[in-house]
Amino acid sequence: MRSAVSWRVAPLVLALVITPAMVTGQAAGDLKGLDQAVAAMMAEFHVPGLGVGIIKDGQVVLAKGYGFRDVEAKTPVTPRTLFAIGSNSKSFTVVLMGMLVDQKKLEWNKPVQTWLPDFELHDAYASREMTPQDLVSHVSGLPRHDGLWYGRSFTREQLYQRLRYLEPNTSFRNVWQYQNLMYLTAGVLVEKVGGQTWEAQVKEKIFTPLGMTRANTSTNDMPKSDDFSWPYDYRGGKIIRVPYRNIDPVGPAGSINASVEDMLKYVQFRMNYGKAGDRQLLAARQDSIMQRPRAVVPGGWTFQGTTEVGPDTYGLGLAVTNYRGHKLVMHGGGIDGFISQMAWLPQEKIGLVVLSNSTNSGGGGNPLPNALTFHLLDRMLGLARIDWHARAKAQTVRADSISKARRAEDLKNRVAGTSPSHPLDAYAGRYEHPGYGLLVIRRTAQGLEATLDSHTAPLAHVHFDAFEVAPDSPTAGMLQNVRFNFGLDAKGAVSSVRVPMEPAVAAIEFTRVPEAAAAGSR
Repeated sequence: MRSAVSWRVAPLVLALVITPAMVTGQAAGDLKGLDQAVAAMMAEFHVPGLGVGIIKDGQVVLAKGYGFRDVEAKTPVTPRTLFAIGSNSKSFTVVLMGMLVDQKKLEWNKPVQTWLPDFELHDAYASREMTPQDLVSHVSGLPRHDGLWYGRSFTREQLYQRLRYLEPNTSFRNVWQYQNLMYLTAGVLVEKVGGQTWEAQVKEKIFTPLGMTRANTSTNDMPKSDDFSWPYDYRGGKIIRVPYRNIDPVGPAGSINASVEDMLKYVQFRMNYGKAGDRQLLAARQDSIMQRPRAVVPGGWTFQGTTEVGPDTYGLGLAVTNYRGHKLVMHGGGIDGFISQMAWLPQEKIGLVVLSNSTNSGGGGNPLPNALTFHLLDRMLGLARIDWHARAKAQTVRADSISKARRAEDLKNRVAGTSPSHPLDAYAGRYEHPGYGLLVIRRTAQGLEATLDSHTAPLAHVHFDAFEVAPDSPTAGMLQNVRFNFGLDAKGAVSSVRVPMEPAVAAIEFTRVPEAAAAGSR
């Protein structure tokens, strides 16, 4: 797969550094004043580093770095700088699936159980009828359930086996809703049918033939490169470095790292419908299927309430929409400290890449890659420019306002003057869910503390037997702003805790592990 609004410009961002760019054929689009526009957006949204690339008619129009890839050392971003691209990795997984279809080892519309007989979801019908095409078009019936994998210690195989314990919130194929774990499953399918790990197949079948020489599939490999970006966030009025988030177990959903130069090669490959140079790596028919609408995206994929974008639909690993009368294929990606965007206009043969090293703008998520993409589309198409900067700013203000309103409503609904039904020691223990695993509640000198793998945070009493994660806990991760409701058994003893790990379904109930069993499992 996170603050008060502050429009103060960080001094660090004001000292913008622009690396020498590869620029050819500027007549293909009006880039005059682009550097100033980019600088203004970076300052507004507190983004320390940015990589931007444009291609038109098979030629690189722009490949440029802005700002810093290492803020502390003031090392500039270049077109070679590696960024995590997050969910833009998904389309790579779909390409691998398409290659297997080309080889007649896989079929888009046969049940997944044809190749993975142990594939099982909570819904028996979905388990039986799910196809490879369904896996990668977000129609599984499952909401995100990101708490199962984000910051967790489960292996890829363990995550796959735990899918059966995750509750859906709607019926299979009823509605589009983003789902990373189905892409994990697609990766498991690729491994089973392709006979190699997902990582090995990405490198051998995509990176190498496309000449994506710097790309890799794990944040563990980032610092080994001679030109890579650290991840950053904007908190408390400051740009701070955050740890890399390793998501190798769900790599097929989002673990690729690449540079602007790398991603321009990939986007060109997709605009060429599977062709790289004189080699047809993926049948044009397969790539065409991937770029064809399959599901409607409720509420819109990008800026909501606009008339220039939409209708928003999803193909296979790609969003498919319309921008001011032009078919637009695009996808975004985000993981701690990085937000990316890729997009292309198939008919006009224009492709864009925007990579950034910041997650938070101060008023919500970092909207710069998305806003800059539309700004660049206006320039490349020669259209009257829309102020996407202003729209992005309004979007962050609106998101912050909604967040504050929800918090105020929560505070209003608290019951004053209550206390826990038991001494705090009685809540301490080990609680387990067959899918989400082990949750540990500890008694500390300050009160209670919850730990779910890498997520650890102190708990503050709300009312009765309800506690919540203390605000702004730096190690809370997925537990931030989460409420813990403890349950009692027939004898009045603390026996369970319900935690809303996935807001689209009922709170996940972790059942207390008896002390003897808990001691034996230590």
